[in-house]
Amino acid sequence: TEIYTLSLHDALPILPLLQGQNVFELARKIPGLSGVQLQMIWHGEDISVGDRARELKQQARDNGMLTPSIAGIWQPGENIFGGKIAERALLNAIRTASTLEAGVILVVMFKENCPDMNDPKSYGPVVELFQKMAPLAVNAKTKLCVETSLLPQDDRKLVEMVNHPAMGVYFDATNTETYHPGSSLQGIRILRNCIGEVHLKNGDHLLNQQPSKVNWTEAIREYREIHYDHWYCFETEHASPERCITDTVANMAFVREQLS
Repeated sequence: TEIYTLSLHDALPILPLLQGQNVFELARKIPGLSGVQLQMIWHGEDISVGDRARELKQQARDNGMLTPSIAGIWQPGENIFGGKIAERALLNAIRTASTLEAGVILVVMFKENCPDMNDPKSYGPVVELFQKMAPLAVNAKTKLCVETSLLPQDDRKLVEMVNHPAMGVYFDATNTETYHPGSSLQGIRILRNCIGEVHLKNGDHLLNQQPSKVNWTEAIREYREIHYDHWYCFETEHASPERCITDTVANMAFVREQLS
């Protein structure tokens, strides 16, 4: 059974949620939606501090929602090469994920903040850090999933070098097409069991609309072929709360059709 979650990272700046409505109240209005991906650090707020994560967990429960994953773990200027700073960020994320019962932590590593998998001096410290953090993640019943600007085969190489069940890939086919045109469908096949969660997005268009960097009909069928059975997270843009609801319903129907 497919399960759907919504990332409101792109939507929230334009959604008028300041009059007592929280993200879970909005999500509850979307038939078939099961959860919301939360940003740990967003607009200056860090939910790993104090009781904010616990409050959000209660809001989710009150609205019949789950928090399957968290993203946005870096403060401005932080990245995976930050040594003790990076370790602290990952520890904060693991603690927050544990509180929220989030099974996946999205760890962004793009461009200059991404290891060069052809250079041991670049990827070596990153592998060591993940090897140190992964056992803590599994104890917290969560998983560290990297979303990178690497080729899919290099994503797999990184995961295999860490060699721990709490390490995986957060696959975003649109980002893969942005950095490596033509590689997203093959990337799904290459990564297969390394994929811990996926983003589905097409800017402010529906998944089945053009223009689109990804052939979503084929991409979702590839997920079906590899027996992907984790969350589908819609990282979409909307002009209003009403559009967020109707667009997400339409996107879920489209995904169901391709999976049937």
